Amino acid sequence: MFTGCGTALVTPFRRDLSLDEETLRRLVRRQIEAGINFLVPCGTTGESPTLTRAEHLRVVEITLEEGHGRVPVVGGAGGYNTAEVIELARELEHMGVSGILSVTPYYNKPTQEGLYQHYKAIASAIRLPIVVYSVQGRTGVNVEPGTLARLAQIENIVAVKEASGNIAQMANVLHEVPASFTVLSGDDAVTIPLMALGGRGIISVVANQIPGEMTQLAQACLRGDFETARKIQARYLPLMNVNFVESNPIPVKAAMALMGLLEPVYRLPMVPPSAASLAKIETVLEAAGLLRRVPVAG
Repeated sequence: MFTGCGTALVTPFRRDLSLDEETLRRLVRRQIEAGINFLVPCGTTGESPTLTRAEHLRVVEITLEEGHGRVPVVGGAGGYNTAEVIELARELEHMGVSGILSVTPYYNKPTQEGLYQHYKAIASAIRLPIVVYSVQGRTGVNVEPGTLARLAQIENIVAVKEASGNIAQMANVLHEVPASFTVLSGDDAVTIPLMALGGRGIISVVANQIPGEMTQLAQACLRGDFETARKIQARYLPLMNVNFVESNPIPVKAAMALMGLLEPVYRLPMVPPSAASLAKIETVLEAAGLLRRVPVAG
């Protein structure tokens, strides 16, 4: 179900910091029309820590409404309080999502046994497929290959978004887990090497900007057509890189604003990019042919 390219959707806000539902609907439709394989609302790219519970559920609800069942929707449900994560996961299950993406507990830094028991408890509370999200650079904790191998034995823990940035660890994960367990890249720039090792796709930031192209890259890898995938990567690697010139999702939302897709609004503690970073983003968009052209009045 969760193979190819899935987009870690940004959450658009209005100037008054309220949820921009109209823009969100447009963004979801744009994704589906471009052929995206699945959608992931309310992850960290969606600024989920600053969403109220009602807003979180509303973003997922809108994604489901606009999706009309055409693509799987994987709702974000992670955090450092296992009981609260279970409560949210149950609500998402009731709404009809296809699965959940659950980031590792952050700040309290559980042991590997703690991570195992955390995900086991979530899996026991719902029937939905669960994608484990391992991103040590943001959470301070790494899901080690041996722990993933244990988690993969739980029936509804079906995949991992592996965002360690460590190719050796990714290779070890693929070696440890069964073939039925899906390993997805959490970093756009390393999608090709991970899929060459046996990974099945990407949960992508850059797909917010180029959903069709990133889907083509992932599908080419699934076919074993790495020549095509490399050509797409070569064209868009600067965009993949500039999306992390500052903390995600600051650059990707700034870029999408320059593309005319949303208002460049963030909730604290996220703030707009510096002038230097914005200039870099604009230069990359210009080179990629993605910068919105505003007609000059005659």
